[in-house]
Amino acid sequence: MDTIRVTVWGEYRHEKSNPKVAEVYPDGMHNAIAAGLREGPGLTVTTATLDEPEHGLTEAKLAETDVLIWWGHRAHDEVSDEIVERVRQRVLDGMGLIVLHSGHFSKIFKVLMGSTCNLKWREADERERIWVVEPGHPIAAGIDDHFEIEREEMYGERFDIPQPETVVFISWFQGGEVFRSGCCYTRGKGRIFYFRPGHETYPTYYHPQVKRVIANAVRWAAQPPSPAVFFGNYKPLETIVPSNG
Repeated sequence: MDTIRVTVWGEYRHEKSNPKVAEVYPDGMHNAIAAGLREGPGLTVTTATLDEPEHGLTEAKLAETDVLIWWGHRAHDEVSDEIVERVRQRVLDGMGLIVLHSGHFSKIFKVLMGSTCNLKWREADERERIWVVEPGHPIAAGIDDHFEIEREEMYGERFDIPQPETVVFISWFQGGEVFRSGCCYTRGKGRIFYFRPGHETYPTYYHPQVKRVIANAVRWAAQPPSPAVFFGNYKPLETIVPSNG
């Protein structure tokens, strides 16, 4: 496809209620992520937030989205089940989905994974070292064998997710924990990528390597249009001659 249409979805709640978050992301995390994507070619990027009608994810909007990026945290339960099902169906039909950081607890990620998606966590301003374990994967393009984030929230194993089809990144934290921080899945015709970094009180989404990974993931997750898949009763393509036996 010539141009990949990306929608960056965010709750946009912390930025309006927590001065520390507003200082880091004055225009909202969703706009910071979108701005990073607009630095590269071939992407048309728009945003949507929780408090918009239909959470900004109308049928028309999703029909015009090749890849949806999802950041959520404090208001997972406020996302309508109807909208979750709408997004799920678009993923099954081929829309890419990139789930960031605390989006691991979002309704859409849990329903697509079929598990609790729970984990260990700690906020201690500690260093995160992200190791590339699949250097030939498109999502790791242009990334050295590792990069570091000076301060982040810790996520630790066990991460209660199904076995990923590919683990691209593994994180190590200053406190000693490790975490599968870049996980690829396929559901139906849609590609899904979970990427761990991105706590709201840290400037993670301005980090050059983090921006590079997200942009790579968008290009990996984007799928060209493909024929519809049919299920159920199906007429034969050729004449069936009944057996005499």
